[in-house]
Amino acid sequence: MHSDVLKSKRTLLLIAAGLALSFLVERSGLVSSYVLQILMYVGINIILTLSLNLVNGYMGEFSVGHAGFMAVGAYMASIVTVWVFRNSLGWLAFPVAILAGGAAAAGTSLIVAIPSFRTRGDYLAIVTLAFNMIVKSLLENIEALGGPRGFLGMNRLTNLVWVYVWCAITIYIIRNFVYSNYGRAMLSIREDEVASNLVSVNTRQTKVLVFVISAFFAGVAGALFAHLVQFINPRTFSIQKSTDILVMVYLGGIGSIFGSILGATVYTVLLELLRPLGVWRWVVGPLMLVVLMITRPTGIMGLREFLGFVPREERAERRKEGTAIAAASR
Repeated sequence: MHSDVLKSKRTLLLIAAGLALSFLVERSGLVSSYVLQILMYVGINIILTLSLNLVNGYMGEFSVGHAGFMAVGAYMASIVTVWVFRNSLGWLAFPVAILAGGAAAAGTSLIVAIPSFRTRGDYLAIVTLAFNMIVKSLLENIEALGGPRGFLGMNRLTNLVWVYVWCAITIYIIRNFVYSNYGRAMLSIREDEVASNLVSVNTRQTKVLVFVISAFFAGVAGALFAHLVQFINPRTFSIQKSTDILVMVYLGGIGSIFGSILGATVYTVLLELLRPLGVWRWVVGPLMLVVLMITRPTGIMGLREFLGFVPREERAERRKEGTAIAAASR
């Protein structure tokens, strides 16, 4: 009990230190506005990668339309700040807008999840791909939202502090979910869905829950993105965007929180370094995805985790299992 309290205090101190550092970087002018922008893109991409990894990595399904949920969150949050609050109340309205974006994406995900998880196999990939295309087409044809011209008028409410806060929330919730009873049910589905059903795991309910959580954080990322660039249009959330998120998941490693952070950071920075190539830099994403699927399907940290994200009890169990296996092999 005492060690748990100490660990909680250390975690809170680390979070507080990160918050203070992000505030210092934001306000001090120590880094250029360009570097600050890249740091915020990295944070938003970490949220997107972690949320998709929950479905593709931890649960073993294959969703390819994550940008669709990001779009729903971006447009809903923008509607809240521009139409509902009329760009007033500033920082008070922003949390409401972010939560509204996440809730809208989560609600929309039910339309996809409920019919999709009645079947098995690659149907989720087909349905989510279609969903992404439908969302993009709908947004292009709703004139009230700007149609193909896009939606604008949002104040720049996203800053490094907000991005850091939501990154920390995302990591905390997903980490705790993965090591909860629902998380263990999710992992059992990835290993063998038939066996999971036989041991009384409600696989369909678990799948829907995981998918909704994933979509919620995609909507949060969309809300942060919209209030960072202050302009969104349907083309931003095309299949290309979904492909980029997939690359980040499989680059860092499936079934790994640290892998998601690593993949999002490396890929975001790499795209910026390749900016002089112009449109050709967008060839890198699909090409990397093909190469990864052939050479290292699980990614850099695939199915492995940085010990700092593993609960103490889980680490103790793994040590016992390792000792038992070593003794049996002698």
